This record gives sequence, C-alpha cells and structure tokens, in this order.
Amino acid sequence: MGILTGIRSNFKSISRYNQILKVLLKYGFEDLVYYLDERKQFTFIQKLIPQTSKKHALSYTKWAKMRLVCEELGPTFVKFGQILSNRPDLVPIELTLELEKLQDNVPPMPSKKAQEVVEFELKDKVENLFAWFEPNPFASASMAQVHKVTLHSGKRIALKVQRSGIFNVIVEDIKVMYRIAEVLEKRIPSLKSFDPIGLVKNFEASIMKEIDFINESINVERFYNNLKKDDTPDQFALSPKVYHEFTTSKVLALEFISGIKIDKINEINEKGFNTKVIARRLAISYYKQIFEYGFFHADPHPGNLLVLPNGHIGYLDFGMMGSMLPRDIAILGKLFISVSNKNVHDVIKALQKLSNNVVISDMRELEFDINEFVEKYYVRDIHENEMSTILLELKDIIINHGLKVPTYFFLFARSLLTLEGVIDKLDPNFEQFEIVRPYLRKSATKKFNPVTIGKKVVNSIFELTDYMEDFPGDLKNAIRKINSGKIKVDLSHKGIDPLVHTIQRVTKQLITASIMVALIISASLFIVYEIHPLWNNISVIGMMSFFIAVLLGYRMIINIRKGDYDC
Repeated sequence: MGILTGIRSNFKSISRYNQILKVLLKYGFEDLVYYLDERKQFTFIQKLIPQTSKKHALSYTKWAKMRLVCEELGPTFVKFGQILSNRPDLVPIELTLELEKLQDNVPPMPSKKAQEVVEFELKDKVENLFAWFEPNPFASASMAQVHKVTLHSGKRIALKVQRSGIFNVIVEDIKVMYRIAEVLEKRIPSLKSFDPIGLVKNFEASIMKEIDFINESINVERFYNNLKKDDTPDQFALSPKVYHEFTTSKVLALEFISGIKIDKINEINEKGFNTKVIARRLAISYYKQIFEYGFFHADPHPGNLLVLPNGHIGYLDFGMMGSMLPRDIAILGKLFISVSNKNVHDVIKALQKLSNNVVISDMRELEFDINEFVEKYYVRDIHENEMSTILLELKDIIINHGLKVPTYFFLFARSLLTLEGVIDKLDPNFEQFEIVRPYLRKSATKKFNPVTIGKKVVNSIFELTDYMEDFPGDLKNAIRKINSGKIKVDLSHKGIDPLVHTIQRVTKQLITASIMVALIISASLFIVYEIHPLWNNISVIGMMSFFIAVLLGYRMIINIRKGDYDC
C-alpha cells in the first residue's frame, strides 16, 4: 500500500510539473521552460498548446502574463503571487502591482461537501450544532468559502469552511515548487543569490499558517482585543468576535458583521454618510494600528472593509497581518518625520536603525542617494497622499545599499498603497499627513515621556533586585574557581597615592550618583502611581524629584570637567 501511494504521489508530481511547463509555454516563457524541461519534452508539450491561445497571450505585458500564469495554475500559485506582491525588495514594482490584481474567485464547493467538513471538524450534525446553516455561501475563494449560520441563541455568525482536499493540493504543489527551485538554482547559477529554495521555504511556512484557521482566529482575537482596550474618542474600528467552540484548523466561526462595502460610494451616500468623514475615520483607524497597536491589517482592500450603520469601519479577513516591535514603530515614526523635514542625516540614521545598525559599505554613496531622494521633495513638496510612494522609492535605495530592513516594512508599504487607493475614492483631496503627523510625533517621542521613563526605571529596579539575589551565589562560584586555581588574579602596586585620590573622588561621585538614582526612582514611582498633587495627570512631586536629579547631574558633570570632585 505504501509503495502504491508513493508511486501515485510521484505520478501526480510529474503530471503537475508538466502542466506547469505547458502553462508557461502558453504565455510565452519558452526560455524558462528550456531550463526547467529536464525530460526534453519541450517540442511535445508545445504541440499541445493551441495557436489561438498563444496569440491571445501576446496581447498582455510580460508582468500581466506572470499574473495569468499564477491564476491558471490554481490556489497555491495564486497565494504565492499574493505573498510575492508584498516583497518589492525581491521583484520589480511593475510585477508587484500586477500580482496585487490576482483573483482566486472560484465556484463554491457543493453545500453537502461543506457540511461534511463542518460535521467532521465539530464532531456533530449540522442541525444539532446550529439553528440554521445557509447552504449557499455568500463568499467563495480557492481555499475556503463562508456561510451564514444562525446559532440556537439567535446569534448570526460567519462560518469559514476550508475546501475539501485543498490541503493535499497545496502539499503536492509545494513539492513541485521545491523541484522547480532546485532545477533553477542548478541550471542558472546567477539565481543562487535570489535563493529560490529559501523563497519556497518561506512561502511554505506562510501558507501553512494561513491554511490553519487557528492562526487566523488568534489574529482576529489579537486585533479585537487591541480595539477593545482603546477607549479613546477616535476609535472608529470594529472587528468580529471569535466563537472558539465552533473553531478548528479547518473551520473558523466569527461574529457576523453587516455593512456597506467601502467602495460602494453611491450606497454610502444614499445612507446619508459623508464620504470625507468615512475617509478620515478609515485613515485614523489604520494609523492607530501601525503606530499605537503595532499590529495591522495587511490587506485593506475594499472587499475587507465595511462601513457600519454607525459610520465606523468594520474589518474582515485576518489571514494576512503585519506585526512590529515597539522600537521599530518609533523608528518608523522618525523616518517619516525626517523625510517630511528634508533631514538627510536623520533619514540615514532611521534606516540604519531599522537595519540593526548594519555596516554601510559606502556611506558617501548612501548619503548622495538619500540627498537626491530628499531633494525631489524640496522641488516637489510632499503630496499629502504620497506616504506609500515615499516608502516604495526608499525601497530601491535600501536594496541597492544592502540594508536588510524587517519584512513588515515592505508589507506596510504595499498595504498603505492599497489603503490610499480606497481613501482616494472616498475623498480625492484627503490630506493624509495632517492625520498621520500626530501619530508620527507621538511614536517618535514616546520614549521621552516621563511615564514611560518611570516604568522603565521601575522595571530596572526589579531586574536589579533579581541580580542582587543571584549575586551571593555568583560570588561564591567565583571564589571557588580562584581557590581551585582555575582563575589567576595578579595584583601589583604602582603608585598608591594617585590611587587613593582616585578612590576618594570616585566615592564622592558614587554617593552623588546614588542620590540621583534614589531621586529618579522615587520620581518614577510618584509618576507611575499618579501620586497627588497632579499637573496634566503627572505627579508634581515626581517632576520636582526629576528636576533635582538633573541639577545634581549637571553639577557632577561640571566638577568632573574641572578634573576633581571636591564640593
């Protein structure tokens, strides 16, 4: 049985490989097929393609042909193209824009099949699980379809059901993709720097996450919790709730959200909404995700955005999300501010920090390129809707100089481009920078906030306490090693008087520093715990303690510069 299964699987792989070659030939990629055709079936496969199909393909650009190849090869390659569209560092911008158009709308699987998947996953009959299961899905794609379902409680939910057998299709396609990558690396050595095998490996990890609906449910819940915690007046977003009792790796149950698709301008106007207000609310909700939550929806196309009855923005489909570290949020804020201020030096600093302070091989050339980039905006002042353009233009500089910025940078650039397209339809004159500027400043200056500093100091105290607990044991171990001869200590006396003087001076410095630390710690505690009296929600006593600590520090610096520390 195992041998037969292996033979069958191998046959499938060969058959799929030949199918890929046929589709590539159909769209005029003969050169690529020449390298991939290990079995020398080039002439035979060419005869299988009708001349009309070849002539039709000639009417498309090479980038459009690549998109059509992905669409014709099915869900795995569609997803590969969609993920590749988020990597403008790897492929030309023309191709990324074309791959964004990829469509995976396919006829739904039969209702009976969908019910079978649900019953198998949830271990019960559909009629027992739900009061009503709508047989016809209201949304259908290559990997899953969504049904309206009513719970026995009367609550309506959206039930996302994975297509039967799609997992096996994806597994087989990935095998073939690995084979293609191996052949290309072997036969075209110049492609090794592109790392085709590594690219397939990353894609495999990504699509396996996406096909596991548990991962998507975690994304939804994280997004939902971020919105729930945000009680500010400008929180205009809504996310569905997850129903865990009806969620598995192949079935995802979410709260049903009804609204108008955000690109249905006429419907929005008919409901009495102001599209300019909607555009503003969409922008605010999105930049909050970036600069406050550090977790953003990476696919904000019109199909995933709803205008709700209260005029707020409803988000759908959480398969593709972006995540950023707090330090990167601050750096990104500084980057945008530096570009808008035309500050070449700060732009370079921000890019270096994003790249983990990688060594620049030619700093002069980088400065020249950044200066040229910034000068464009001296001549042609930054348009209010050009944030994505800025990022995409910076992309070329980043790649050319070997700056390895985090993947989210490109994901953010692509999603921002999509978002700006949606906003432009709602309000062509929308001033984007006016909305985003406060978030940029806030993120860039966050670490200088007294409350933030206070929290860091408090955390440092706890860390210091842990260290002091471990210190006696560490000291004992060190003494044992010295006594056993594993560590040799050589002390030689060379001029005792200067040493004594230095010790005295350092002691005084340490005493002053200790007082400063005590003041900072007390100030931090006063601020963090909001000890009264307060000014602008900040403890006055805490602020005074910080001020005294600064004065002591200033005096200590002055004395150090004099070369002595005698008060």
